[in-house]
Amino acid sequence: MYENETYFDHTTCSEEELKQHTVPYDKKADKAAKKAAKTARKNEIKAAKEAKRADRAPGHKGGFGRKVVLSVSLGLCFGLFAGLGFYAVRLGTDRIFPADSEKAVLTELPDNTVNLPDKEKETTEVSHVTYVVDDVSGMVEGVMPSMVSIVNNYVRTTSFWGQMYSEPGVSSGSGIIVGETDEELLIATNNHVVEGADTLEITFIDNSTAEAVVKGTDVDMDIAVVAVPIADLSEETLNSITVAKLGDSDQLKLGMPVVAIGNALGYGQSVTNGIISALDREMTSEDGSTGKYIQTNAAINHGNSGGALLNINGEVIGINVARIDDGIVSVEGMGYAIPISAATPIIEDLMERQTRVNKVDEEEMGYMGVTMQTVTDEIAGMFGFPKGIWVKEVAEGSAAEAAGIRVGDIIVKFDGQRMSTSADLQEAIKYFKAGETVNVTIKRAEMGEYETYELEVVLGSRPRENR
Repeated sequence: MYENETYFDHTTCSEEELKQHTVPYDKKADKAAKKAAKTARKNEIKAAKEAKRADRAPGHKGGFGRKVVLSVSLGLCFGLFAGLGFYAVRLGTDRIFPADSEKAVLTELPDNTVNLPDKEKETTEVSHVTYVVDDVSGMVEGVMPSMVSIVNNYVRTTSFWGQMYSEPGVSSGSGIIVGETDEELLIATNNHVVEGADTLEITFIDNSTAEAVVKGTDVDMDIAVVAVPIADLSEETLNSITVAKLGDSDQLKLGMPVVAIGNALGYGQSVTNGIISALDREMTSEDGSTGKYIQTNAAINHGNSGGALLNINGEVIGINVARIDDGIVSVEGMGYAIPISAATPIIEDLMERQTRVNKVDEEEMGYMGVTMQTVTDEIAGMFGFPKGIWVKEVAEGSAAEAAGIRVGDIIVKFDGQRMSTSADLQEAIKYFKAGETVNVTIKRAEMGEYETYELEVVLGSRPRENR
């Protein structure tokens, strides 16, 4: 490469070479060359005629005069053509290797040219660089041991004409290994992936499986942390898995390449790639809560929820959460992920919570002192109630009364977990002893609107008649 090289239209040349190709056309010289060639031809014909006349002239004996005339003619022709040859060579040489001249014109390059690096210089300013990632297999191989698949086995409860019906169901999702203690392996995912689970089955990189329990959830951010007991994992599995490296989503820029990994459609881990399409994209979830998300064109489908959105360094920059699909419109190339910088503090808080694996004895079980009714879709539509658990009665002197819960309040969360039915609350309280403090979130009607309140309830002892 030469100094001061430029790049334009896939052609590389030096400034000196550029000058060599830009000498203007000399019309006068070209006309003179044509005229000289024409004169030479006339002189050749004239010389031939004079030679013939000499041969026919009286006293012509042996053609001495002819030889003289012929020699003179050939000499003139040789001189003329030699001159023309030298002129042509000079003209061609000037076009290929022009000397410095005021007539030389340097063609101006456009403004969007790019200076290429000079090998002889350590640093060179470059106005534009494009970097395309074609092969991410090495990065994927490094992060795949920290990815897991999640199967949620649940029971769906529906209401028909006042009768409650239950049927088993199965859904799939993804998770990211975010921590490990002496007792537990901790996995981050979406709350909606584990919500309402009777059992959670985790599949690791070596295809081994283990049962997990929910350690904590944040419904508003749609984040959950589940725990797998270390004792339930084999030595081979522990040696094959790794903890994911969390990145910084605050440093993202539009157009950055990304990779999404997850258990798409429940078929197992799959990999898709794309770019950052938008940042701080505001979306509203089914429960009415809003949040700001990363938008990407990397394919995200059902089952990818809870999986990782990664940068090219293999750092988790987001937790895949959704795509636009309302059953009517299904949009390709628009997937969303929770920014990891916003999710990390919540994940760290959930990781610190006590894992409730075993239910407490009935004699020690906590008690709130409320009579409840599930707000079904039918009731919510008829009366405009939020979905949750409607409080019909509050026992006098109970823990609920002491905490400020009133008749007509709707319980939506218990210990940070969303409560959809009265059965959900009855099941959740089985893991808490009397005397423990738990956070309860309610919605209360005030001035025609429902306001949200966070209450601390110190659980009481269950009356004997309710045991």
